[in-house]
Amino acid sequence: MRRLLAAAALMVTAVAQAAPTVTIYSYRQPFLIEPMLEKFTAETGINTEVVFAKKGLDERLKREGKLTPADVMLTTDISRLANLVAMDLVQPVESDVLNRNLPAQYRDPDNQWFALTVRVRNVYSSKARVGEAALSYEDLAQPQFKGKICTRSGKNAYNIALVSSMIAHHGEADTRTWLQGVKANLARKPQGNDRAQIKAVAEGVCDYAIGNSYYFGKMLSDPKQKPFADQVAINFPNQANRGAHVNVSGAVLTKHAKQPEAAVKLLEFLSGPMAQQMYAEANMEYPVNPAVKPSALVASWGEFKADSLPVYKLAEHHKDAVKLLDQVKFDL
Repeated sequence: MRRLLAAAALMVTAVAQAAPTVTIYSYRQPFLIEPMLEKFTAETGINTEVVFAKKGLDERLKREGKLTPADVMLTTDISRLANLVAMDLVQPVESDVLNRNLPAQYRDPDNQWFALTVRVRNVYSSKARVGEAALSYEDLAQPQFKGKICTRSGKNAYNIALVSSMIAHHGEADTRTWLQGVKANLARKPQGNDRAQIKAVAEGVCDYAIGNSYYFGKMLSDPKQKPFADQVAINFPNQANRGAHVNVSGAVLTKHAKQPEAAVKLLEFLSGPMAQQMYAEANMEYPVNPAVKPSALVASWGEFKADSLPVYKLAEHHKDAVKLLDQVKFDL
């Protein structure tokens, strides 16, 4: 009996070693990532376990320290990725697969984070009152836009990143002047989410609105919200010069990962064609892997030129962007 029990224990140990489990802390919603994780497990035999939360995972990872079960963190926005690095919660990854799948613009120079999707900060316009508009972010501060612009809070991560890009291109002084001009042109106090801005254009509150492209795609796919989205045109700013501002969602390998090799395989899988296509279809985001095409709906908006500014530069100007938004009292 002792020999049988010992043999059984060895078999259990062998199975556990053959099928590791990667634990993922995720700010990305389960409906989006679970289909990809199922494909990953089917392809590699590596299991996954997801802990999802809307906030607080960074602090939890820091608090857990070496005892954390997390191997990978999935998050949105370059500022959150950079914050994980600043908190000393990640470790670098050397991977030829990741380097091959992801353009350098969308990777940390020290390989401490990797983008998995791209999202564009668009300007929407009323089809009835304006039509399609060839404009730039800089134009939004011009007098002819007085009382015509809607946006969410300047302190939202998406808008902070946009302001950061303006600082990178124009410097703090010119960006402060630009922010003052945009604020003077607002049709109402900054409020609501990105979908609310599209709805405001449809309802005549404003003629133009700032928002991420994937929200537009989601509204077009929702029978209740499609009537609002149908009334606006999606415009890619700055096509005559540097290109439209882009941000990312991405992932890191945690500093105290218990399954680092399996976790790297997961990151590589998420950067590959299958997962990138699933991302594109599920959330209307742009694939970061240039070999993968966007969904049919997203592709119908036309091709665009993206700003070639390395995404990590946005994080470098994050604090300055917040400072400028405070100085001009953008939300007041």
